Amino acid sequence: MGVVRGISYGLFGPPDDFGPAARRLNAGLVRAYVYWNQVEPEPGRLDWTSVDRLLEQVADGGRLWITVCSSSSWATRTPATFLPPSPPLDPAAYGRFVAELVRRCGEWVLHWQCENEPSNTGLLWAGTAEEYAALLTTFAEAVRSVPGAGHVVLGGIGHDALSTEPGSEQWDFFDTVCSEAGSAFDLVDVHLYDDPRRITGHLAAVRELLDRNGCDQPLVVGEYGGPTFFEFPAAEQAVQAAMMAAFAPGATPLEQDSAGPDETPDRRAMRRLYEQLAELPADLQQFLDGCPPDVAARRDRIACRELVTRNVIVFAEGITTTCYWDLAPEIPDYSDPYNMLGLVSARLALLDFRDGELVDAQPAAGTFRMLAEALAGATAVRRITDGLATGVHAYAVDFGGSPKALQIVWREAGPFAGDEDAPTALDWHWPHHDLHAADALASALELTRSGDRVTVPLSATPLLLSSTPLATVG
Repeated sequence: MGVVRGISYGLFGPPDDFGPAARRLNAGLVRAYVYWNQVEPEPGRLDWTSVDRLLEQVADGGRLWITVCSSSSWATRTPATFLPPSPPLDPAAYGRFVAELVRRCGEWVLHWQCENEPSNTGLLWAGTAEEYAALLTTFAEAVRSVPGAGHVVLGGIGHDALSTEPGSEQWDFFDTVCSEAGSAFDLVDVHLYDDPRRITGHLAAVRELLDRNGCDQPLVVGEYGGPTFFEFPAAEQAVQAAMMAAFAPGATPLEQDSAGPDETPDRRAMRRLYEQLAELPADLQQFLDGCPPDVAARRDRIACRELVTRNVIVFAEGITTTCYWDLAPEIPDYSDPYNMLGLVSARLALLDFRDGELVDAQPAAGTFRMLAEALAGATAVRRITDGLATGVHAYAVDFGGSPKALQIVWREAGPFAGDEDAPTALDWHWPHHDLHAADALASALELTRSGDRVTVPLSATPLLLSSTPLATVG
């Protein structure tokens, strides 16, 4: 279980020391971004300040996943220092940069990724699928030219593709890449942000993509988190209505007065949502600053619930690496409620800055810490189905012959459903000598036990049953 340290480490301010905070979460991997312009701001002049600081964060045993973006003010078709990156003017120069970066990082990097969600063209990649395939080929050759380098990862398959049907422009993008550069990657990154019940279908769709192009690379999850408004139709509809109003010709005087004539339509849309906060559905209120306390508390509980369910479902699918989005805000003491991207992800950060130090920002931090410790040393997760009623999810974790036992159980429910439903008693077989129990909020529980049977309060909130103590809070 890993975490993402945002998309701009050392880019808009001094690189910070997040390593101790990540270790306190028991994160075994950190994903971060490096930009070509960040390392080589001028031809031949290399600046390793941010890269070396990044390596220091994992110098005592952690590992990195680095997403490399080709953004350059001088070396690419469209000059840029941030996003979106574009194809290099000289592929050989790009290859030399990548090889130098890989050599600099050495054994600390487990995964090397070429760009992020490149099918999201115009925003995260300023080029075609064919151009990305060519870039990926150059990238892989450069990484593999360094002995002992980590795995090459295909740019993430994100919600822009997963939310569409087969044959869409986004899926066609990856079909082209897999067809033209199928041997240029070792792993395929999938990003999982919508309803956790769709995870199995999303993974099946990606595996079908690989199969029809003669590829069989394993999957990894470079981003996940929830709840997000992608899970809530009412929230999506309200956001779409606000966007349509903001982009419509002849915005009302009220909108123009509150937003200012020079503000972008997406920011005007966000202002419109805040003006209507009290009338918005709770499904959308939960993602806005100043939402009712009971809605915020329910959102926090769902975040804890989904952190467990997303990981367990993914691991049961045979995937062994996940990175949560995200560790903490990228800029201390900065908030922009009218940033549309913040609507998606601002409330997912596990930590926040307090007096310059990273501390727990939400209950999900305790959940991550507990689950990561509980899964330490695990070799597989398998679903238990025998004798269980429909809608009951139960999983057993294997620890490679170790006597350690861990099982996780919950009742299926929609994203905002089942949170306050009364639990039902489930008679559960537990043959192990010791029993430690906690719910997904990392709260310890005392369960009734008789011999090898235990009464489990089954609800939509996952319960962890362990033969060893769990890292609970409070």
